[in-house]
Amino acid sequence: MPLNLTKPLAFIDLETTGLNIASDRIVEISIVKVHPNGNKDIVTRRINPTIPISLESTSIHGISDDDVKNEPTFKQMAKELANFIDGCDLAGYNSNKFDIPMLAEEFLRAEVDFDITKRNLVDVQNIFHKMEQRTLSAAYKFYCDKELVDAHSAEADTIATMEILLAQVEKYDSLENNVAFLSEFSKANNNVDLLGRIVYNKNNIEVFNFGKHKGKAVLEVLEKEPGYYHWMMNGDFPLYTKKVLTQIRLKALNEK
Repeated sequence: MPLNLTKPLAFIDLETTGLNIASDRIVEISIVKVHPNGNKDIVTRRINPTIPISLESTSIHGISDDDVKNEPTFKQMAKELANFIDGCDLAGYNSNKFDIPMLAEEFLRAEVDFDITKRNLVDVQNIFHKMEQRTLSAAYKFYCDKELVDAHSAEADTIATMEILLAQVEKYDSLENNVAFLSEFSKANNNVDLLGRIVYNKNNIEVFNFGKHKGKAVLEVLEKEPGYYHWMMNGDFPLYTKKVLTQIRLKALNEK
């Protein structure tokens, strides 16, 4: 069953130097762009992260510092990648928690704007966990009856994720074959930023989701404690979280 698309859907998988969104870097990216007519374009690039790859990460994806020392940096290829996914909804496996936030950090670090507000985000892992609760390799076997060869190679993982979503839509009658539904269904949280430091409450108001102000409205905190904004902007928070916080603050100032 083909996906019912109104615009391209880009499946993304990253291999990285580590798991810290704010401080780690991408070493390999693969994107499978599926067009509404079913055609597919694949881009896979290795990237010089400019920082050491942890031994633990190398043991998982097999990419060492020597493998990428002569590759271009993310900043050098950022515009090419941004153009490739321009106008696309985004999908991946655990992508809402990791791949999309990590990619957003790299784009912002490269001073290339990355706006997700007009994109649907489909997390195939969240669909899987709500339906069956397994790993990517198990999901591939369960839905596609295939063994995942070259796991933790970005391209193999991306193609497997795309095939799993196709199989999920075909298997479950309750899953509507449209990206807006799949995006909403695969959400784990009602995040404002990508990592859930700021979320919407039941009244659709932005609230902090961590620390001493957890559950409090962002604007209320910033009004009573203006220094909290500067503390976050100077702290070890992802660039996208800082961008969202600034947007909330500026919107309130403009409405006064």
